Amino acid sequence: MAMQELIEVPLSRDDLAARYRALCDDPCYANVPGKIELDAWGRMVMSPASNYHSALQALLVGKLAVLGGRAFVEASVVTSAGVLVADVAWASDEFMRARGFETPYTRSPELCIEVVSPSNSRKELREKVAAYLEAGAGEVWIVFPQSKRFEFHGRRGLMPRSQYAIDLTDIFG
Repeated sequence: MAMQELIEVPLSRDDLAARYRALCDDPCYANVPGKIELDAWGRMVMSPASNYHSALQALLVGKLAVLGGRAFVEASVVTSAGVLVADVAWASDEFMRARGFETPYTRSPELCIEVVSPSNSRKELREKVAAYLEAGAGEVWIVFPQSKRFEFHGRRGLMPRSQYAIDLTDIFG
């Protein structure tokens, strides 16, 4: 079967998921630093993370433990914007029973968290928030390490606080 000459329209969620799984299984990408995402056209988007970024991810995973369920670092989710990789995600026991370790998730875990990096744009973050919510997340948090603050987004927009009772006071310690 001949390979298609070009991509005419954005890839379907199934095609994006299959392409992402193939990347995960390809030994050529085993030691690539940072995370790999796919945009709606299947192009790779890579973003390296600083050690502080990684430390914040670990702290957030620890804080999420009080919720039960399962917390993740680098959880892949197929969305209308492509395969996005949340810096941190939390999934309930019910979600885990239904989805297990599906890669990428075809429905977003209940909570997706993005830790802002200097290379992020406001536009990109808005698009990620919308994509995670559309894919089923109940909340999306944006963590701003430099200004030491959080934004909490839900299906009705920006929220003054999260619905999850998590003590975030010492995250930036």
